[in-house]
Amino acid sequence: MTSYSRAERTALCDLFDRLGPEAPTMCDGWTTRDLAAHLFVRERRPLAAPAIVLPKLAGLAEQSMSAVQERHDYSEQVKILRGGAPLWSPFRLLDAQLNLLEYFVHHEDVRRAQPDWQPRELEPAEQDVIWERLKSFVRSRPNKPRGGRVLQRSDTGAVLRLSAGSPTVTLVGPVSELTLYAFGRRAVARVERHSDPDDARADDAAMDG
Repeated sequence: MTSYSRAERTALCDLFDRLGPEAPTMCDGWTTRDLAAHLFVRERRPLAAPAIVLPKLAGLAEQSMSAVQERHDYSEQVKILRGGAPLWSPFRLLDAQLNLLEYFVHHEDVRRAQPDWQPRELEPAEQDVIWERLKSFVRSRPNKPRGGRVLQRSDTGAVLRLSAGSPTVTLVGPVSELTLYAFGRRAVARVERHSDPDDARADDAAMDG
């Protein structure tokens, strides 16, 4: 069985190596050096990893990233990331569940920050696996976006409610693009919006509020 999380990890590390440490990413203010350090801390610094998702601990996350960058140069970080999480880490034990969306989204964060990028056409099986992971992510998401939004696959028509409320706007596209939209990469997610003009304007206001 293909490990799509492993494939996304490998492709991202290949891109890290090719672009070097100073390339831009879609992560606000981060270069490839910063993103590599973020992934390193996530998998290999268990005491600091929660700070990545808890805004109140953002300072700890930044300190941990700086410590990693001081101890390991960029090339070494990428080499270690390429090998996967440590044997003791839940990110290795539950690789498919915990890493697929992380590495897919961050792979696209690097790709889409470069000039002349184009969307990848993922094979149907990978789209299906990402869709299942996306459904789990949406169900467990603690902070729901404001404004009703529904994600609809352009290949199968399957739908996933991203958030409840009014107005309701339906975003249609491939699973890959819907995933990027759900993870806040609206500027580069190529989705079609289906709504009345008034609903679309209200949706923008809800998202920006």
